[in-house]
Amino acid sequence: MSGSFPPPPPEQPQPERKPEHPAPWASPWAAPAAPPRKQRTGLIVTLAVGGGLVVAGAVVALVYSLLESVSDSVALPPKRSDLPYDAAPAEPAPEPTATEPDVEEDVTITACERDPQIGWQSAEVKVVNGSSGTATYHIGVEFLDKDGVRVTDGVTGVVNLRPGRSAVKEVHGLGEVPPGTTCRLVDLTRMPSGSSG
Repeated sequence: MSGSFPPPPPEQPQPERKPEHPAPWASPWAAPAAPPRKQRTGLIVTLAVGGGLVVAGAVVALVYSLLESVSDSVALPPKRSDLPYDAAPAEPAPEPTATEPDVEEDVTITACERDPQIGWQSAEVKVVNGSSGTATYHIGVEFLDKDGVRVTDGVTGVVNLRPGRSAVKEVHGLGEVPPGTTCRLVDLTRMPSGSSG
């Protein structure tokens, strides 16, 4: 042989394989053990998803059939009348309602005074519920100087005042006002209340 070829590589050591020892109770003539089974995770997931889709489809079909049966049982609106507009049956006239008095009739100023010590203005208001139901009131008062210019204001309220009942409230302005300041009602509202307080 020619010396131009390199020498073969040395043999690599191979890991030792342990001989398989059969179990002591196994017969020497028994068939060899089957190789381990492959996991079937993909199959299980596919079956679970498919089963979920089948159940979801069944639920949708059930809901659809229920809606169909309900829509069949709902009465349809009457067909449009071919009568001319003037010949259409008249709707019943609304029942006449008693007119309620204006809220201005329910609220009056009974006193308007300036505190001599601190110079702040206050007003005493009396509310008599002249409406036919329990009502809640919002009352605003403006305090005006002798030229009629608003210097300050205040608010108060009465909640759940029954018909015919009255309440007295004080409304205070903030800040000092000049002597001779007067009081005037503003922003009066009366709202029906659900309570019988």
